[in-house]
Amino acid sequence: MARPHACPFYPEAVSTTTSTARPAPAGAAPEQSKPRIGVLAVQGDVREHLAALTALGADAVTVRRPAEVEAIDALVIPGGESTVMDKLVRAFELREPLLRRLADGMPAYGSCAGMIMLADRIADGRPDQQTLGGLDITVRRNAFGRQVDSFEQDLDYAWSTPGNTGTVHAVFIRAPWVEEAGPDVQVLARVSEGQAAGRIVAVRQGNLMATSFHPEVGADRRIHAEFVSIVREHRLQQSGARQSPEREDTA
Repeated sequence: MARPHACPFYPEAVSTTTSTARPAPAGAAPEQSKPRIGVLAVQGDVREHLAALTALGADAVTVRRPAEVEAIDALVIPGGESTVMDKLVRAFELREPLLRRLADGMPAYGSCAGMIMLADRIADGRPDQQTLGGLDITVRRNAFGRQVDSFEQDLDYAWSTPGNTGTVHAVFIRAPWVEEAGPDVQVLARVSEGQAAGRIVAVRQGNLMATSFHPEVGADRRIHAEFVSIVREHRLQQSGARQSPEREDTA
């Protein structure tokens, strides 16, 4: 059974990029080329995501102020309570900056409640609940049941990063599932057995990725590696666009 899901509130920002942070693993990109990936730090599994991203060589930082939204290449929205997260995002004046960055193509990954925050539609949301959107999906909150119904299961996963193969061990804690996915949404994983067999629990659409489960609670970094790969590719595309401006042929 999965451990109880901690959902602390972070009154001050925390970071893994201080002088005490672990060095990047062998083969990681040089410091100046590290993608800076922010973890939305208003509520939820913040430290776990920071640790996973840092282990993969990313510059992992917390985000809880509008100015910090502008300083990142990508965003991770952790598991937690989607209704509380929504209220705190608005209270901290993060909603508009996040909406703008996402509309501009910033990569984002959401786990559990983060999937709800990235969904365009919620099947059973509270009347005043808002999401950031971007994923053409309809999600159902707490679809698998209450905390006592949390479970673990091995899932087939549609890996895109070279070297990533095999099943993923998924931890579901009061998790949502995807009830409907638009035509541009790639389904990455479905529940493999039980009463919920066939339900969609991992998706990607462009630079946005989301899972119903919590890869941050284990030692398997492949899901995070998939997202870091998306971020690196996006940075390369942006860099190429900046370095190749249109100009007149003077030959």
